[in-house]
Amino acid sequence: MPVSRRSFVRMGTLAIAGFAVEPLLVNPYARSQNEEIKRHKIMFFEYGKGPNRLVELDGFGKLVWEHKPPGIAVMFEVLANGNILYAFGGKPTGVREVTRMGKEVWSYVSKCPQVLGCRRLANGNTLLAEQGPCQAVEVNPQGKIVHITPLTTTEKGYHLQVRNISQLPNGNILSAHEGEGAVREVDAVGKMVWEYTGVENAGDAKRLANGNTLISCGTQKRVLEVTPEKRIAWEFGTKDAPELNITWVSSIQVLPNGNLIVGNFLRNQEGKGAHAFEVTRDKKVVWKWSDHRLISSLTTVRVVA
Repeated sequence: MPVSRRSFVRMGTLAIAGFAVEPLLVNPYARSQNEEIKRHKIMFFEYGKGPNRLVELDGFGKLVWEHKPPGIAVMFEVLANGNILYAFGGKPTGVREVTRMGKEVWSYVSKCPQVLGCRRLANGNTLLAEQGPCQAVEVNPQGKIVHITPLTTTEKGYHLQVRNISQLPNGNILSAHEGEGAVREVDAVGKMVWEYTGVENAGDAKRLANGNTLISCGTQKRVLEVTPEKRIAWEFGTKDAPELNITWVSSIQVLPNGNLIVGNFLRNQEGKGAHAFEVTRDKKVVWKWSDHRLISSLTTVRVVA
């Protein structure tokens, strides 16, 4: 009987006395049959051999929704109203908000060569990570620019200048600079107040409540948590779970329980390893997902409600 492994093991449908029997779901991490099966609804941007698409799966790994952006897209945010905010590159380039039906309800077209990162702010404005020049641009719902914060990078080519950005509670901007391999915090006028360098292909960074910073370290194949003094407080990488085939850590999500959802961009490793996994702070992998028939590689992945 063929077996397909995703975030769980799905056994083929059986026919008994003329009736179809639902597939048996087995949790590969369960220590006993009584342990609850962990299932995550997830959304991700596919980025591989075919065209970009935003994909949503239910807890059983079934495709329930997909959306094709107008150009290259790697990062997105699920808003409180259930809509999706994402940046896209190409001609034009900018940011869109779409419903789960794919209807556009808001958009902004940028004048820079490429936008690949964005974030909806608490005040309702939208923050764009523009490339060429590298800067954080705040736009209001009417599409008017209300503030521009210059960002610092040594990367000359615009495509790898900046990825994910966020506005911190103090108003500063935290940005991940993939081409340079750096994460920086700058104030409202672009003055650098903190940085951490030496991380290859840094695409995602998150400031934690304890003041530390989580960093996706790309082709270093690890996640780092570093203190304000730049000491490594925690890390997880290939040596901790070689069976995952961590190739390129592309995204990080902190769950309410403190666990991390990690995106693994399997560049040139299609067919091998996990696309995404959940890990505890004691480095136990409690969930993983892969479906190499559905996608080749993904960039940003998020657990969704």
